[in-house]
Amino acid sequence: MSTVIKTRLVKIGNSQGVRIPKVVRDQLGLTDTIELEVYGDHIILRASSAPRTGWAEEFRCMAEQRDDTLVDGEGVGSDWEANEWRWE
Repeated sequence: MSTVIKTRLVKIGNSQGVRIPKVVRDQLGLTDTIELEVYGDHIILRASSAPRTGWAEEFRCMAEQRDDTLVDGEGVGSDWEANEWRWE
C-alpha cells in the first residue's frame, strides 16, 4: 500500500527540511533519529534502529536450544593462523 502526501520544503538555516505529518510519523515509528538514503532519484526515510537490537534475547534462546556451539569446532585452523597471526 502506498501513501502520497504533497508537502513543501521549509527553510532551516542554510538547509531545507520536510515536515512529516504525525500520522506518517506514528505509522512508521519514527523518533528523533531517522535514516536517510539517497537511491537514484529517490530519498528513502526509515526509522533508525539500534545496532544488534534483540541479539541478547536471540543468543539466550540459542543457548537454551544448544544451538550456540562453534561451527568449525575447537582447534580448527591453519598453520598460518597458529604460527603467524598476531593480535595487536
